[in-house]
Amino acid sequence: MSIQIKSLLFILLAITVTVVSAFYPADHYLIDCGTTASTTTVDVDHRIFTGDGSSLVLSSTKSVALHDSKPDPNFSPIYHTARVFMKPSHYSFKIKEKGTHLVRIHFHRFDFSNTGSTCHDQFHVSANGYVLLHNFSISKGNPRIKDFMISVDDDDDELVIRFIPVDKSSFAYVNAIEVISAPKDLIPDEYVKHAYETVYRVSVGGVKVTPFNDSLWRNWVPDDEFLKTSDGSLKSYSKFHFGGRIQYRLGGASREVGPDNMYNSARIISSLNDSIPKVNMTWVFPVRKGFSYLVRLHFCDIASLSVGMIYFNVYVNGDLVYENLDLSALTNYMLASPFYADFVVDSEKISDVIRVDIGPSSLSRSHAVDGILNGLEIWKMDNSMKSLDGEVSANQLESKNQSGGQLGRLLSLSGAVCLLAIAFLFMRRKTEAKNSAGWSRVPVDVSEIDLKSNYPKSTVVNV
Repeated sequence: MSIQIKSLLFILLAITVTVVSAFYPADHYLIDCGTTASTTTVDVDHRIFTGDGSSLVLSSTKSVALHDSKPDPNFSPIYHTARVFMKPSHYSFKIKEKGTHLVRIHFHRFDFSNTGSTCHDQFHVSANGYVLLHNFSISKGNPRIKDFMISVDDDDDELVIRFIPVDKSSFAYVNAIEVISAPKDLIPDEYVKHAYETVYRVSVGGVKVTPFNDSLWRNWVPDDEFLKTSDGSLKSYSKFHFGGRIQYRLGGASREVGPDNMYNSARIISSLNDSIPKVNMTWVFPVRKGFSYLVRLHFCDIASLSVGMIYFNVYVNGDLVYENLDLSALTNYMLASPFYADFVVDSEKISDVIRVDIGPSSLSRSHAVDGILNGLEIWKMDNSMKSLDGEVSANQLESKNQSGGQLGRLLSLSGAVCLLAIAFLFMRRKTEAKNSAGWSRVPVDVSEIDLKSNYPKSTVVNV
């Protein structure tokens, strides 16, 4: 066989492997919210979003489509429009493949004065019975992305995302929505029935990884702000970058679990001389109490010169979760082959931070790598009420919205009765004043109530 034919076969094999390993989600919805017609929008990562103006996914009794009159050219076009809801509304997505789905909701607050309302933005968001956001509100500034993973059960053929204004004095809004079926190996089977919110997704020792370089279109931020250092510690550990190829293998982490650009960088502990450094690499992440968290640590030995040389310990919140971790044994003695480990931190063990430590073990060797970490993810897990944001259920969000309107009407009626009583008292005292030398002053510290509205006046926020 000639060299040319062998080369051609190698190229064809490489193409075949690439095609087979590519991720093609069964469900893949990219919705640009706030459009007035069925249009398409290409975001900064060259993905095509479909407009919701004439889309079958949107169900709303009262909404307004807005376009930013002065859009920031630095922001993706999906943030140039928004859909504003005055009443509870929802998007329904037909689901072809049951299981975990990635749900990303994009928010960017621009000038909403065209709504013709003096209400303020405060709202709830739920999805298939899970509370995602409770009493949510953001100020003007950079766009925000809320990243969730929602399980769609066998009994459901839709994923329904609801936007619920807190009361009649508030509104809800959204700029874009992504619903994507997740790869099967993203969440372990024992955890698949939970809902998750991404709290941190970190590329250790590397630069920011953008959605363009991630097959699941995720953002990975650098670890610098979470790394805790002491005097002299940076002499013992440092950043490391790898220019070779990441060796994904069956049974290990896939490219969907973690992208190349995350695994090809790391922080490592290495011997400076014949002695093993007595130092740990430490990262600290503030978290919200009252929830359990799934912590995923990503490892890929891109720094060792040969296999069988790396051993280290792993700690989560001070607990030794891996002793003498041997990456070579876990990766079938392949260098640059990724592996990840998951740990659940129970809510009872959460103070206000999650701490991760990587350090040398009793089996660590001099003149070798004595600790490594490539990436880290922390996901908040839903609580007993199927909520990711407070002790509240999805049904309670609906009832709160309804009771808010009933309460508003009740307060308005009560206010009207009070004004009538005050007017009656004023007329009576005026009549008595004609027949008496004395007089009494009408109270002036009466709350102003707008009888033309269906609810008491609240603090006005210009939008």
